[in-house]
Amino acid sequence: MARRSLKASTIGIEKAKRAFQLREWTQEYLATEVGLETRQPIWKFFTGKPIERHSFMEICFQLGLDWQEIAELPTLILREEISQNRDNWQETDVAVQMVRSRLYDKIQAQCGTLRLLDIAQPIALEDIYIDVNILNNIVSQRWLDLYELQGLISEKFDRMSLVPNCQERLRAMQAVATYSKVMVLGKPGSGKTTLLQHIATQCNQGKFLADKISIFIRLKNLAEDSRETGDFSILNYINQHLAEFGICNQQVQTLLVQGKMLMLLDGLDEIPEDDSAKIVKKIQSFSEKFYKNRFIITCRIGTQQCRFESFTDVEIADFDCSQIEAFVQKWFINVGKNSIEQGKALACQFMQKLQLSENRQIRELARSPLLLNLVCCVFQAQLNFPTRQVELYKQGLDILLNRWDAVRSIKRNETYHHLSLPHKLKLLSQIAAFTFEQERYFFTKSTVRRYIADYLAQISDAQPDSEMLQLNSEAVLKSLLAHGLLVEQARGIYSFSHLTFQEYLTARNIVTSPKPEILEKQLSNLVSHMTEARWRKVFLLTTGMLGNAPYLLQLMKQHIDGLVATDEQLQQFLIWLNQKSLSVQAPYTKSAIRAFYLTLVLPSDLSLACDMALCIALDSRFAGTLASDLTVDLALKRAVSLTYALPPDPIDRAIALSFALTLDVDCACDCDFKRSLQQLKKQLPAPEQGREKIKKWWNANGETWTLQLKSLMLWCRNINDRWQFSEKQKEVLKQYYTANQLLVDCLKTNCEITPSIREQIEETLLLPITKTSGSLSGRNVYLSTGSVLQLW
Repeated sequence: MARRSLKASTIGIEKAKRAFQLREWTQEYLATEVGLETRQPIWKFFTGKPIERHSFMEICFQLGLDWQEIAELPTLILREEISQNRDNWQETDVAVQMVRSRLYDKIQAQCGTLRLLDIAQPIALEDIYIDVNILNNIVSQRWLDLYELQGLISEKFDRMSLVPNCQERLRAMQAVATYSKVMVLGKPGSGKTTLLQHIATQCNQGKFLADKISIFIRLKNLAEDSRETGDFSILNYINQHLAEFGICNQQVQTLLVQGKMLMLLDGLDEIPEDDSAKIVKKIQSFSEKFYKNRFIITCRIGTQQCRFESFTDVEIADFDCSQIEAFVQKWFINVGKNSIEQGKALACQFMQKLQLSENRQIRELARSPLLLNLVCCVFQAQLNFPTRQVELYKQGLDILLNRWDAVRSIKRNETYHHLSLPHKLKLLSQIAAFTFEQERYFFTKSTVRRYIADYLAQISDAQPDSEMLQLNSEAVLKSLLAHGLLVEQARGIYSFSHLTFQEYLTARNIVTSPKPEILEKQLSNLVSHMTEARWRKVFLLTTGMLGNAPYLLQLMKQHIDGLVATDEQLQQFLIWLNQKSLSVQAPYTKSAIRAFYLTLVLPSDLSLACDMALCIALDSRFAGTLASDLTVDLALKRAVSLTYALPPDPIDRAIALSFALTLDVDCACDCDFKRSLQQLKKQLPAPEQGREKIKKWWNANGETWTLQLKSLMLWCRNINDRWQFSEKQKEVLKQYYTANQLLVDCLKTNCEITPSIREQIEETLLLPITKTSGSLSGRNVYLSTGSVLQLW
């Protein structure tokens, strides 16, 4: 008969201590892993004192040691123990293989396929599965305050991830292989269930934890079945389902005791609220009783009500660029039903367009597998991303707020359930607008609860009780977190899950104003933010959603003109700009030509100098070969710029200037001008003269030569390279340019506007106030120096 206690031998103690030190554990931690209430048996183990036989064997198992090599056993007993243990394990291994073979088809059918939203047929799991990464440090548990989080945002305010990507990432399969008990947290549609199905099928096929039997349980189904029978026992639930495959209760018990099960429990957050506490308690006791088995539980981030002892919490990370690309390629081949060659071509086209600056908001959404599937569906239908992106964001919100739960028959907290979809959107729109207006991308729990309470009071029929409002606002906040529209970025600090959604909802709050006078006030307030880069997307979205877009566009045009209306020098500059555009021979729209010359003559220290974005937006022909007149003026401008920032080497200097003045122009240019330009070019020393002679020539003649070139530009081409603008005027010009760019981009959003109004707005861009208002007194020619030449 086997002894009830064991103790370690002297040699065994040394081996155990080395293994313990390598793991850098404490005795308290080891006691927890073994399932002991105190560390006293651990202390006895390491001091060679007898402890309970089962605990001794489990300690050795946790340390990765063979207990027979550690224990002090008489030779005869040791042989008996080894023989008996070998027989037991052989019997267990046989039982594992038997159960795996009987369950194989069931697990493959249960976990081998998945349904994608808006896809008619199930998809084979491996045809779409992408290895996901996990974050060891849960984002919502960071100790950061508002100022630290706000500091993570670039001052330039381009696009940013509200969750920094600086955290170390680990492959999810590596994590679940490392930890025996794991709680996988993630946003809606981040791939939690898909990961669990992948683990189940990989184990089932012997590719992962081949000595285990995967048991996949949807906790929502467990709760519903248990409510019908009145039996919430997880063990009985497993027995009942395995009995269908000829596996008796005793065999299940033996396999659980031996730690041969891989328990995959999906959707802790999907359990109906009335059953949640019971199920959680049963999971806790089951995992403690059968602690040798592996457990993986999935749950939406922000919805978990308790922490399971001895479980390691991890969070699924958003897709990175390589994961997006891998998903997209699989989608277009296997989901889009294209040939491999065509699917790869479409995926390549998709990724190229996704990297374009105008699609950066879509790129932000694509980090979620759920929303990436939506984007792929749209692209498959149109072979492009929608020009009117408003509809895409609207569908994305509908998926998170409604459809994703509806297709899986999940009902959330009743307080939030009674809010209709329009009320949900209105509440979120108000939160988005309030916070965005104040430039608050992060907000405290008390702040967001106050917004929710105010809204609930606003829609309540009766006078609401303040205490009840607080309770209801807490319930609503939890539901918003469950939907994935809001996320906890640090302890007690929240944000919208995607900046794109905050911008969309802010725009929606404007256009859904209930009364015309309120709408006009909202639009006037919006226009006051025209020169702020962070409002750019809100303008584009508002224009796309408005039923009366001309009113907003005209407000924007008036605001733009007002930026330069009171500055006499800037008005002279715009008058010259208009007359210069009228003097050139080019097949482009006049507004596009004005945009070209605006940036051509701006000081080089302005980032807008020689920026072609606005003129290309106004006339796409600017993206091709420039007309002769414009080519000449561009070359002259570059030549003058070279004289201010020439290479230090004299030979490089001469070559650069000579090359800049090599113009192949047609007869549109004045013959005297071409002759004068050739004479200037001939004055430049030839590179063959050597460095010293070229340097000497430049020191003696460079300044005069440059003045002659500038004079030629002024009198023959009416271009002055040095408008004397103050720093304040430079800033105004920068705002003026970017505001015009924004207005043009708004016109291109497929907004509801007649062609005549569109043409009228475009024709009056970059004009002085007198010209914009339709009158121009006298027949004057404004030179780029600011002086006036009167024609009569």
